[in-house]
Amino acid sequence: MSKAADLDMQIRALQERLVALDQERADAAAELQELCRKQEARSVCADAEGPPAVVASVTSESSAASKIALFRSLFRGREDIFPRRWENSKTGKSGYAPACQNEWVRGICEKPRIKCGDCPHQAFILVSDAMIQSHLQGRDRVSNRPSSGSFTAGVYPMLPDETCWFLAADFDKQSWSHDASAYLATCREKDVPAVLERSRSGNGGHVWIFFSEPIPAGEARRLGSYLLTETMERCPDIGLDSYDRFFPSQDNMPVGGFGNLIALPLQHRPRENGNSVFIDEDLRPYEDQWAFLATTRRMTPPEVTALIEQAAVRGRILGVRMPLADSDDEPWALPPSRRRTEPPIAGELPKQVTMVLGNQVYIDRADL
Repeated sequence: MSKAADLDMQIRALQERLVALDQERADAAAELQELCRKQEARSVCADAEGPPAVVASVTSESSAASKIALFRSLFRGREDIFPRRWENSKTGKSGYAPACQNEWVRGICEKPRIKCGDCPHQAFILVSDAMIQSHLQGRDRVSNRPSSGSFTAGVYPMLPDETCWFLAADFDKQSWSHDASAYLATCREKDVPAVLERSRSGNGGHVWIFFSEPIPAGEARRLGSYLLTETMERCPDIGLDSYDRFFPSQDNMPVGGFGNLIALPLQHRPRENGNSVFIDEDLRPYEDQWAFLATTRRMTPPEVTALIEQAAVRGRILGVRMPLADSDDEPWALPPSRRRTEPPIAGELPKQVTMVLGNQVYIDRADL
């Protein structure tokens, strides 16, 4: 093995060790937060009126380390890779790409001819406290790239084992605030802890549901689908045209990919304009964003399972749309996970089927 290769291995090993230590601290902070919440709840007088007050373990006055630990414990996704936002000042185009130390290095990076997932020279930058701090402060502290004055990171929600720590529902278009508020009301009605974030553009919103442990992405998406179904039932006049997609956006990991990404909240530059922050029912930002997040409850896996099992028995879970990639020439032919489709149905097919177009398309199963 060459000296250069040996040095690369040592650097990678230390990076992975730092990530593991960062994650251990985030886990400990989350556990400490939960214990503090329970302790404060027990200390409240039994005859006090109303529910016991929950004291935030992290506030705007807390240390940067405490804020970062809380942030990482909530907005958890893949730790071995994260997407970074890019913007071309000449064309005005923008997007996200996996953060890589070899990005645009001459003779090594061959984008866009070779996709990042297929590149043999991958040197993805790991998620770390420094990365989160860069995102919150808007300054690059994690790569050798020249800083453009703004650093925005995203997260790949689906883990390699096809589980996730959160579900986020994306709403946009003109009616986003009305539809997102209706969805949030359904969450409260079903005792599902959810929070609303105004997007970085200010023209949309994300409703986040956090889990105390990672759950299968398929279960998380069925939970979101059930909540959408109930929202449309409660508010038939809405139609939820502003609903765009869920994150994770697939039940299974796409072959050769990382799954869809979502931008992380509380990014420095949009936050200065009142965007990328968490808001209440009246669309006003919470005064202390950190205290609000620290007191947000996380849904347990048994709670999720019980809710979607009850919904499935009642037929209250409708299918949710899948996101399309720009390279999909025939999106109608693709399965939800982008995996190989099942073989065609063998045998004689019906000459005609009866369909009714209403709020959805209904097909009489007797003819199938």
